[in-house]
Amino acid sequence: MDMQRIRNFCIIAHIDHGKSTLADRLLQFTNTVSDREMQDQLLDNMDLERERGITIKSHAIQMKYNYKGEEYTLNLIDTPGHVDFSYEVSRSIAACEGALLIVDASQGIEAQTISNLYLAIGHDLEIIPVLNKIDLPGADPEVVADEVIELIGCDREDIVLASGKEGIGIEDILNAVIEKIPAPKGNIDSPLQAMIFDSVYNSFRGVEVIFRIFNGTINKGDKIKFVNTGKEYFADEIGILGINQIPQQTMYAGNVGYLISGIKVAKEVKVGDTITHVKNPCSESIKGFENVKPMVFAGIYPVETTEFEELRASMEKLQLNDASLVWEPETSAALGFGFRCGFLGMLHMEIIQERLEREFDMTVITTVPSVQFKALMNNNEYKLINAPSDMPDPTLFKHIEEPYVKAIIITAAEFVGPVIQLCMDKRGLIKNQVYLTSDRVELSFDMPLAEIVFDFFDRLKTISRGYASLDYEMIGFKQSQMVRLDVMLNGEIVDALSAIVHRDKAYEWGRRLCEKLRELVPRQMFEIAIQAAIGAKIIARETVKAMRKNVLAKCYGGDISRKRKLLEKQKKGKKRMRQVGNVEIPQEAFMAVLKLD
Repeated sequence: MDMQRIRNFCIIAHIDHGKSTLADRLLQFTNTVSDREMQDQLLDNMDLERERGITIKSHAIQMKYNYKGEEYTLNLIDTPGHVDFSYEVSRSIAACEGALLIVDASQGIEAQTISNLYLAIGHDLEIIPVLNKIDLPGADPEVVADEVIELIGCDREDIVLASGKEGIGIEDILNAVIEKIPAPKGNIDSPLQAMIFDSVYNSFRGVEVIFRIFNGTINKGDKIKFVNTGKEYFADEIGILGINQIPQQTMYAGNVGYLISGIKVAKEVKVGDTITHVKNPCSESIKGFENVKPMVFAGIYPVETTEFEELRASMEKLQLNDASLVWEPETSAALGFGFRCGFLGMLHMEIIQERLEREFDMTVITTVPSVQFKALMNNNEYKLINAPSDMPDPTLFKHIEEPYVKAIIITAAEFVGPVIQLCMDKRGLIKNQVYLTSDRVELSFDMPLAEIVFDFFDRLKTISRGYASLDYEMIGFKQSQMVRLDVMLNGEIVDALSAIVHRDKAYEWGRRLCEKLRELVPRQMFEIAIQAAIGAKIIARETVKAMRKNVLAKCYGGDISRKRKLLEKQKKGKKRMRQVGNVEIPQEAFMAVLKLD
């Protein structure tokens, strides 16, 4: 197999710029998929992806294409566009030599377009700019082409005009891939050196590893080892990824494929690891991609405490398929045993919860999301705070620092006022304002990550009618007035509802939370006091009234003292009930915190 005729490339773009549709057309044009097998969003094979119309996982597939009488092998990776799945994109980029940068001709360049482009340039990838959706009535290819030229410094003739829906420009894209993207560099005779960039759990065959070979060859039946974990296996089956897996006897440097070796334990496969031969190992492992940095932390607990081990097994299998999920066991007084999980954002957290329910039949409770704070203790050491329960007593630390991010928002000029107002409300500081065109503005803010975590993205989309796009990166920690807000039911703290909030917002937050809980906590035979407190100071209170039985129904006529006696007896019963009665908290109450508007 000639390495000069292999091309490895990925598709990168902002969410909803038509990556998956374009990938469908490429597969049809190269006859990789027959008309009978064809369906929209072919590579998005998860129900969730189809329902929401977004790509969650990156998908690799191999195509064959004849160009000037020679057959070329094209390995394509379709990647997600949402900021929460940028880790999938960084892994795909590490396995490629080139990228198709897709820009919607009607919407222009958005925040995630720029972010993914910088990722690709950082890995020295050859960029092919593609203007998609040129057939739309609102498309303005001339203006958007100018934006692209300014962004990446290419010539106008380098930009491919296409429409995934109508199938325009598909041949031009394939020709550009072959002409511009370099062939893989590597030596077939060197020791085997392959990088794992994805993995999938198959309940019948164990873990399927998806890898890219940089040097050497691998044969079916070879004894191989994973460098980082040190585990050794036999390559029971190797092959390339078509619409279905196609087994091969030998695979060479430059190719992308899958490996099945009967791995049953999910922990033994690490994305970014290097595969090599046991007999003739490579001298060094491949420099993969950086470790994932979770932005949002939340607790995930099984509804039935007996399902804890089952949940652990499900999380391990899910982590194989989504390497950006980070978790460790923790316990809560209210919810029992569970896991503290790190996510890349709120959408990522929602998707993980849905996948646990759909793919593993696990019904889970998710606690209030928080970010990671740092407390400078009195002995000048830093303590990390991942959950409200980790927060030390105020007498033990000097101050608390919270993570700040640099947020870049690109929006239409008419929405600049409301967007700046929203960011100010969220304690943001405006740093820069640049007009990209007469109608599009790029705003930069320094903002606390804790304020972005909750409903920031949703509110941004609402006030900009869906036209604003957001991208953010960590810039470090800053000192801040953070306090722990506790929620008490009948005087008992419910640790799963506690949150760490800014002192200026604590009163407002506590009051709204109490009001929301009053609607959600079911009424009992006794009165329930819902209180929000900072330390020993109660800052808000609501009461869930008791359900009352009419004990006077049987009293008709007679002395008033009989009625009083019955009411006194009822009052004592209610008091005793309140001391021993405990309140069941419904799942909606835990989610209420996320939906405080």
